[in-house]
Amino acid sequence: MADLDDLREGNKFGLGQTVKNQTFHIKGADNLSWGMKDRMTRIFNPKSGKSVMLAFDHGFIMGPTSGVERIDINIAPLMPYADVLMCSRGILQTSVPANTNKPICLRADAGTTILTELNNNVVIDIEDAIRMNVSAMAVMMAIGDPKMEAITVANLDRTADLGSKYGIPVMGVTAVGTDMARDARYFGLASRVCAENGANIVKTYYCEGFANVVAACPVPIVIAGGKKLPELDALELCYKAINDGAAGVDMGRNVFQSEDPVAMIQAVHALIHDNMSPAHAFEMFKDLKK
Repeated sequence: MADLDDLREGNKFGLGQTVKNQTFHIKGADNLSWGMKDRMTRIFNPKSGKSVMLAFDHGFIMGPTSGVERIDINIAPLMPYADVLMCSRGILQTSVPANTNKPICLRADAGTTILTELNNNVVIDIEDAIRMNVSAMAVMMAIGDPKMEAITVANLDRTADLGSKYGIPVMGVTAVGTDMARDARYFGLASRVCAENGANIVKTYYCEGFANVVAACPVPIVIAGGKKLPELDALELCYKAINDGAAGVDMGRNVFQSEDPVAMIQAVHALIHDNMSPAHAFEMFKDLKK
């Protein structure tokens, strides 16, 4: 049992030092199976090592919130410009054309909505994920929530067991409750716990000191976009996260609630994969918007 009276905050993160003894282009994937590596390569571009994920799984807890009222009208035009699509199985089966030919990160847990207590979830049957040929499964982790932490850790453990068995990577998604601090200490803890429990990818939020969060996590981190920001601010958020070591973004509202979602996702894509500056990407957004 850890001695909580002598829990010392980490300070040796080796910033600027590359991962030792890594030959595969994706962090932490050297010892994965061939099938796992193949799916991870679909998610993270082999040339840039990065990924632009388009998240539109919001409806599974929020219903038809702004921007995802009609997937066929609002989201389908964005799909060609994303590297990965993140959605629930109901939306995948009803609203994502099979010939879209994009890797899918499937929301693999469900159980509660914004009307009740979030994250009291169970995981879906792995056979459904296999039938739908998904490239990854996403599971929420409510680290620091006294009621839901153990439930969500068990969900991730169970999903990681099945993912390892069938060669499907798992993304741990760090939840942030009203009582949880949005700082590097919390996100560093939550991200590391996800990886320690078998997550192959972690989705978390950008914060001050984010480079330490990335350095201490042995698997790729992608950032959540969070609440809607002005377009330039959202692009600057992406830029700072990538500079601090993030392997990509998994954005929803900052794309599909943009003034011009198609222009915005193209600007994000150029910033992530082509090392475009936020200012240049914003000019691209304005040009495409015209």
